[in-house]
Amino acid sequence: MPIIKLVNAEKFYDNGPNRTWVLRRVNIDIAEGEFISIMGPSGAGKSTLLHLLGMHDMSWSGEYWLYDQPIHKLNKKDRSEMYKKYFGFVFQSYHLLDSLTVYENLDIPLSYRNIRKSERDSIVCDALDKFNIVGKKDLFPNQLSGGQQQLVGIARAMIARPKIILADEPTGNLHSSQGKEIMEMFKKLNDTGTTIIQVTHSETNASYGNRVIKIADGWIETA
Repeated sequence: MPIIKLVNAEKFYDNGPNRTWVLRRVNIDIAEGEFISIMGPSGAGKSTLLHLLGMHDMSWSGEYWLYDQPIHKLNKKDRSEMYKKYFGFVFQSYHLLDSLTVYENLDIPLSYRNIRKSERDSIVCDALDKFNIVGKKDLFPNQLSGGQQQLVGIARAMIARPKIILADEPTGNLHSSQGKEIMEMFKKLNDTGTTIIQVTHSETNASYGNRVIKIADGWIETA
């Protein structure tokens, strides 16, 4: 039984009399515990598909089922609750909250859950240590390098142990050694049952997973 099911998902932009298709008749089933890589050329629709799965974009047609819930029929508030309950998202452009410190950015996903403050503090401290960013905890995002912001973004996505992690080019701004460490972390999480869906250009990163979905010009070529 898939935990994620897309049925004939389509997205387009109207540009005057012209229609530009971004996704065409996308049908995908994803089972719990899979580690999937979405691959394809630039502009193929990879990130659009990932943001559709992450419910950041609802301007599309078709059906999206998540744990048997019809996401395509839910209102914005209910979608937001589903997102907080199940997902962690690693954004290509970080999406850290500029007005919050690194520590506070990491605490946000935990605050959505019924976790005592003392326990949240312990979890955040563990994450800071694991990602070697203890010394950055009181800094704001604009005081960090791109690579450091990426590490914080990955730590934030993973910190609440979500059932599903969506990652858009997760190692794109990291040194190769850091990237390898992050992929090893993803693999360990996946081995304990976390479903991971990543967009990547890297065959090396894709090799950590068990299935590749190839997309070109908005069409799924292999799934």
